[in-house]
Amino acid sequence: MAAILVYSEHQGTALELLGKARELAGELGLEVCAASLGGAAAAEAAELAAHGAARVYTSDEAAFDGLPTDVLAEALAKIGEQAAAELVLLGSTRRGRELGGRLAQRLGAGCVTDATSLALEDGKLVAGRYDLGGATVRREVVETSPAVIAVMPKVFAADGPGGAADASGAAGGPPGPSGDVVPAQLVLQPSAVRLVERNPREGETVDLAAAPRIVGVGRGLSKREDVPLGERLAVAMGAELGCTKSLADFGWLPEDRIVGLSGAKTAPDLYLALGVSGQVQHTVGVSQAKVIAAVNTDKEAPIFKLADYGVVGDLYQLVPALLERLEAL
Repeated sequence: MAAILVYSEHQGTALELLGKARELAGELGLEVCAASLGGAAAAEAAELAAHGAARVYTSDEAAFDGLPTDVLAEALAKIGEQAAAELVLLGSTRRGRELGGRLAQRLGAGCVTDATSLALEDGKLVAGRYDLGGATVRREVVETSPAVIAVMPKVFAADGPGGAADASGAAGGPPGPSGDVVPAQLVLQPSAVRLVERNPREGETVDLAAAPRIVGVGRGLSKREDVPLGERLAVAMGAELGCTKSLADFGWLPEDRIVGLSGAKTAPDLYLALGVSGQVQHTVGVSQAKVIAAVNTDKEAPIFKLADYGVVGDLYQLVPALLERLEAL
């Protein structure tokens, strides 16, 4: 039976893709399969099988050490053939974007990366992705079979366990048994890339995509010395501090704090924007937030069109008052 094949090196993203794959499989009459590769393959494969994959192909061969994209592409091409995959869904991470192109070349397939939506229209799978710096959404259809589409993390919600092993993989039914975990039949060539040296990034790192709450600061901050005001509020809220690209360009905050087209695409429960104007290059990174609140002195700021709650006011007056209340709790 033809299938949709799901893979991401990030387990959370793979679970998100499985949820969408099950929905599409129900409409297309396809099976849902997944691949779990590398040192943690066994444990992750069991979770994938419990969350919607009718069959999970797994391998922990030494060739996967470091997850080189050339080896991953070779493996997924072979697994795709074994699964009779008509569609391959990948996570559009830094590694996933490169992997998508490599895999598509091996399969002779069309490829879309950084997809932010997937929908069936007149029997064709249409992928949406931001274009022109985030100002528009381009709609693309891959005409080849198989097709390779890399989807941005946090676009889809992960389903709970259950309902995995039916032929269609369709979501929405009662929980069912876990799918099958099967060893992938692979003979792999070692990576052509040799890792010479790895230098860890200095200082703390942050994963904004996983943060449940984010305080975002923009050019409404008048000087670098005011960044701790945002940091203090983030701590009081149990949130991470994010920023617009301009503040990172100024050197006020590191690049891994950028939210938007040039940084993290997030889906927090709460995003609080302080002095953020709301240009599209930034808001594409927070549009999936459940609740957006904004503070800006300009009542015409674009951020207010996206916000659920807005305050036209001075953050230098509002934030200290908010801190006083939060820190008194």
